Amino acid sequence: MARHVLLNNIEHKALRIDTRRNAELGDQVMYAQVVPSEFRQLQAHYPIVFAPGSHGEMLPVALFGLRHGENLFLRGDGWDAHYLPHVIERQPFAIGNQGEELVLHLDLDSPRVGSEVGEALFLAQGGTTAYVDRISAVLSALHRGLPQIPVFMGLVEEYQLLESFVLDFSLDDGTPQRLTGFHTLHEDRLGKLSAEALQRFQEAGLLEALYMVIASLSNFRHLIERFNRAHGDQH
Repeated sequence: MARHVLLNNIEHKALRIDTRRNAELGDQVMYAQVVPSEFRQLQAHYPIVFAPGSHGEMLPVALFGLRHGENLFLRGDGWDAHYLPHVIERQPFAIGNQGEELVLHLDLDSPRVGSEVGEALFLAQGGTTAYVDRISAVLSALHRGLPQIPVFMGLVEEYQLLESFVLDFSLDDGTPQRLTGFHTLHEDRLGKLSAEALQRFQEAGLLEALYMVIASLSNFRHLIERFNRAHGDQH
């Protein structure tokens, strides 16, 4: 269970955050929810697809693996891509409200939190470190981006742009593999959108996001290559 507390420089002055990336720290995940404002950065590394959320609603996600519980971007104690989705990078922090002000909360039960290893949170004189300032910026971007999701998905579903897909691929030795359970954008319908529909996406600041999703799909080839490197010697 998460135990979120308001970050402060008295109780938490000695704490450090382990920023390594590995299974023990909770990074062995197949995908993570993402927000439209980061699609441009994401599309350089990951396929952006759509998966059902906890209430059955469709959500945009960045795909890290081709099997549940597998992240093909983990390398030793690092993450083999230049861009981390906001929801991954911000761990173990969350954003909260204190009146009108946004404040940082820290999950004290996270395996990343300790006093021996990792990034310091506060300077000797009490101010926040560059690491905390970076996390604050990431959380602010996430906070601004989350309201975009229902707007984007509402338009996508209104124009019937979602379609389920099956990805059939093979290991280098010919062993067949299949990925199911996700949706993507219907490129034919996207290409036939009316000027009015495109205008609505544009006015919501979400037109570019549509094309970033399409551009990201070329990363499936790289993901299959990573899968082959990870599993090819097992067959």
